[in-house]
Amino acid sequence: MFGQFDLSVIRDALPYLFAQGMVFTLTLTALAASGGLVLGTGLALLRLSGVPGLTHAAKLYVELMRALPLVLVIFWFYFLVPYLGAWAIGSDTPIQVGAFASALVTFTLFEAAYFSEIVRAGIQSIPKGQGAAARALGMSPAQAMRLVVLPQAMRNMLPLLLTQTIVLFQDTSLVYVLSLTDFLGAASKVAQRDGRLVEMYLFAALVYFAICFAASLLVRRLQARTAIVR
Repeated sequence: MFGQFDLSVIRDALPYLFAQGMVFTLTLTALAASGGLVLGTGLALLRLSGVPGLTHAAKLYVELMRALPLVLVIFWFYFLVPYLGAWAIGSDTPIQVGAFASALVTFTLFEAAYFSEIVRAGIQSIPKGQGAAARALGMSPAQAMRLVVLPQAMRNMLPLLLTQTIVLFQDTSLVYVLSLTDFLGAASKVAQRDGRLVEMYLFAALVYFAICFAASLLVRRLQARTAIVR
């Protein structure tokens, strides 16, 4: 099998794999991570707000998302949300939702549940005296959280946020169920077209490993620096 290994297939496919597949994967990862972090921070603040209704609602959302398989959530948003939207506005036809928009919303909402727990843990790692001191200086609770607590918490939770982003980068390969062309999907199309499954899937695995391993090394360095600062 390896005696017939053809590297020219990989070489010829590189422009397509990276210019289209990898660009799509990185774009989806960056947008979903950014949106998930913003939404996750909001969920974390709601859970720490002490308001029973808001706290329980945020906790229910987080637990629900963490209990569902991601591929099921992708299917649900893509196939059911258009009908639910049409029902909500009283339309007879489903709302048109593009595959990319559906994938982006799905990953953002799904990752927000995980980012929420990271942010919540980061906030709780800051001594309560920090917030009390800020309020003693005349800051409002919102100002104390935004200007004092969150900047310190960000340093503590940055390695975990990056680790979760690496997981998100790997999970984006699930968009194949929506016929979107991410990096793995592009490799799969070339493999099926040229009949070179071994070469393309092995190359895709090596690329994913190289990127994730390099990112993991970065996370370790950040953890070491954070430990030194502490």
